[in-house]
Amino acid sequence: MAERPEDLNLPNAVVTRIIKDAIPEGVNISKEARLAISKAASVFVLYATSCANNLALKGKRKTISATDVINSMEDMEFDQFVEPLKQVLEEYRKEQKSKKDAASERKKKVKEEEKTAADSDEEGQGEAMEEEAGGEEDTPVGSVVTISDDDN
Repeated sequence: MAERPEDLNLPNAVVTRIIKDAIPEGVNISKEARLAISKAASVFVLYATSCANNLALKGKRKTISATDVINSMEDMEFDQFVEPLKQVLEEYRKEQKSKKDAASERKKKVKEEEKTAADSDEEGQGEAMEEEAGGEEDTPVGSVVTISDDDN
């Protein structure tokens, strides 16, 4: 757990970026207002986490699931967040599944390429061994080949 209450606050840079994305261009926000929003957001996150943790504990689990977070929104009477959260969760799951499928396909492709390369190497080694064992193609196996220097 955090040693100081300030450790539980969200990073100011993150909160500032969220605020800037949420308000129209040209609208300024005071330092005190940013601080108030940051504190409110931190309290909200802690409260949502606590409610979701209680739901997990009721289910005799130590891990908070996405379902616990969604159900905690209903418990906190933030019903308007439930549908958007479900939609974002569904998009996230689809994205993760497509990433997993793509990684699986890449692994499968690499394995096939490695197998093809290994098969190719084995064939190449077999041909090289045949050439070494057979000598020249014209010479029957077991024949003696004499090489002379006829330049004289």
